[in-house]
Amino acid sequence: MKIDRLASDISASFVVFLVALPLCLGISLASEAPLVSGLIAGVVGGILVGILSGSALSVSGPAAGLTVIVASGIRELGTFETFQLAVVVCGVLQILFALIKLHRVAGIFPASVIKGMLAAIGLLIILKQIPHALGRDETFEGNLDFLSATGSNTFADIVKAVLSAHPGAVLLSVISLFVLIVWDKVVIKKIPNAKWVPGPLIVVVIGILLNMSFGSSPLAILNEHLVQIPLTEGLWLFSSTSPDWSSFTNPAIYKIGFVLAVVASIETLLSVEAIDRLDPMHRISNSRKELFAQGAGNTVSAFLGGLPLTAVIVRGSANVYSGAKTRYSAILHGVFLLFAVWIFASVLNQIPLASLACILIIIGYKLTSKSLVMSVYRDGPDQFVPFVVTIIAILLTDLLTGVLIGLFVGILIVVLSNSYSSISVVSDGKDHLLRFTKDVSFLNKIRLKRELAKVPAGSRLWVDGSRAAFIDQDIYDILEDYKKSADLNGVTLSVSNVEGKKYPSFMKKLR
Repeated sequence: MKIDRLASDISASFVVFLVALPLCLGISLASEAPLVSGLIAGVVGGILVGILSGSALSVSGPAAGLTVIVASGIRELGTFETFQLAVVVCGVLQILFALIKLHRVAGIFPASVIKGMLAAIGLLIILKQIPHALGRDETFEGNLDFLSATGSNTFADIVKAVLSAHPGAVLLSVISLFVLIVWDKVVIKKIPNAKWVPGPLIVVVIGILLNMSFGSSPLAILNEHLVQIPLTEGLWLFSSTSPDWSSFTNPAIYKIGFVLAVVASIETLLSVEAIDRLDPMHRISNSRKELFAQGAGNTVSAFLGGLPLTAVIVRGSANVYSGAKTRYSAILHGVFLLFAVWIFASVLNQIPLASLACILIIIGYKLTSKSLVMSVYRDGPDQFVPFVVTIIAILLTDLLTGVLIGLFVGILIVVLSNSYSSISVVSDGKDHLLRFTKDVSFLNKIRLKRELAKVPAGSRLWVDGSRAAFIDQDIYDILEDYKKSADLNGVTLSVSNVEGKKYPSFMKKLR
């Protein structure tokens, strides 16, 4: 059993390595940082965070969600060395967040929103990789924003890619997708030992050999459409840059460090929550430990000249769907990333981006499964509406904004549902019973006024608050006003069990 797990982890780690390599480079480029800084963050995120992580399957590295903050931070602070000091601040703050248990914020996100995030990420991966699969690489690998750096949007990029499709990339993508599907659906099932060889490795080898066979023909994929590791920047000494400690009095450092810490922590907690839902073994991650690991990772990454990092859903989902069993997969992917860049950079630079795009497209397809959508639909509108809203919001904005919009809609639905069910009315001729079935607040004002207005003149009305632990002042005011009009309309009003419930339980303790 342990050998099987190790085999699965090794196989999965190689797939994650293939996914992470272009993402590290692309995010560095988009962040306006040295290319080597993304590779360093990938190595630290894999090895160090993997060792300290509270999650069995999440994978950390530089994140697309931080690129805008990083790029603007570097410009504001003037140098990358000064920005590294802000990343140190970010790491220290994340460790502090873990110590004071701020990881609990992850618990407020409903399951429907997390599932919507997974589905949206799957769709985005597919949409964003289509141009790369067609040989158009104007946007960086790992970009998940609706609007690209060129000012175009996701769908416009796809249209342009179709119109300017490279024949060699298209041929390679068709072959790669066919191989990945057949390998997963047929070969592994019929040949058990085939699971030792990951399908993405075969696709990468085919991509290199096929492109070499194209020679100088029109099918040849040019260098700008291949992986581009900076050969002149070795990782033996990691980076020549280090935090500029002389700038510690600059208040902007602490502002940027705080923003990085908050955004990176939220993205990490969301990613870990999502990966837990994908885990076939249904393990629950230690979010506090994960937040501490992220803080340690960011601190070390800054000292070595790397970008800030988070747990990344793209890499984590690739890890899950590649069959990883333990955290050793994340650690090994970092080791592969380190030694591959040291030793095999020239070989890796022969990998067509179209091959890697096809690997990601398959991962995106698995994330956006029909079974996921149907399961949420069967759970009812209160689950399906936030799910759909989250997907649309993420597709049109970005991950964090979309999730927050989904959270708001989810909370709104819960509040409205609870407020509607807080009041029940039973009538028998001229006798009417209005009961508060649970706590009532200002959100129940409209419903209460409507039910009171339905009581005919000359009726008897009983208002019972025995089941409510808290009654808002607005409700008291409505009942007081209605008492005056009831006398004029000949309605006999009897109110019971509503006194002394003006304050919620926590306010009573303060009093």
